[in-house]
Amino acid sequence: MSDDRWVAPAVLLAVDLVIFTLRESQLQVLLIERGVEPYRGALALPGGFLGHREEDLPTAAYRELAEEAGLGADQLHLEQLGTYGSPGRDPRDRVVSVAYLAIAPRLPEPVAGTDASEARWTPVEHATSDEVHLAFDHRQILTDGIERAREKLERTALATAFCGPTFTISELQRVYEAVWGVPLDPRNFYRKVQSVAGFIVPTGPTRKTDGGRPARLFRPGPRTTLHPPMTRPISPAGKETA
Repeated sequence: MSDDRWVAPAVLLAVDLVIFTLRESQLQVLLIERGVEPYRGALALPGGFLGHREEDLPTAAYRELAEEAGLGADQLHLEQLGTYGSPGRDPRDRVVSVAYLAIAPRLPEPVAGTDASEARWTPVEHATSDEVHLAFDHRQILTDGIERAREKLERTALATAFCGPTFTISELQRVYEAVWGVPLDPRNFYRKVQSVAGFIVPTGPTRKTDGGRPARLFRPGPRTTLHPPMTRPISPAGKETA
């Protein structure tokens, strides 16, 4: 039944950004220290409100990335992660946020600006620990982003982007271990990698490893999606270990 007295609720629209890179063999996330209320001084994901009526969501996301961390659209590709609109998630008003995700190699040090007093790369293990309180519902958004990043390494060839032009399988394994957050058995990993046709291809001479033994070199192959996927290890309880 229609109700002429119904009034559309006032909702503010925002964007939040989950940006990952690998630094010091760790999966790290871009966090900012908020310089304004609410949650002044707390760590948070970069983000903010849409600027004007004509600004679309991707444009707002890239603008906030540039304003709060000094990173440009030419440095990474954003994909939509999810929408978050629980009542009370922002103490200022009813705010719905569309979160975006990017995971990219060799990202530079961020530069804080506008309402961020500091921007930094933070190891994911620390950012999700009890030692860190993230503003708003950013812990949930970050948790969802971590899972999406791990899934991307299962089903795409993204991991090779974090290696050099040529790499050993051990170097590729360290990328998976950093993102998945779990140690991998070298023999099983080698078998899985070799079972995906076109994932990596051998190239050039061998390279000496830290132990002095020569290791075969590879480069990225033509395949961008992996079939079969590089599934994460399964614990005895039947749950993924990472």
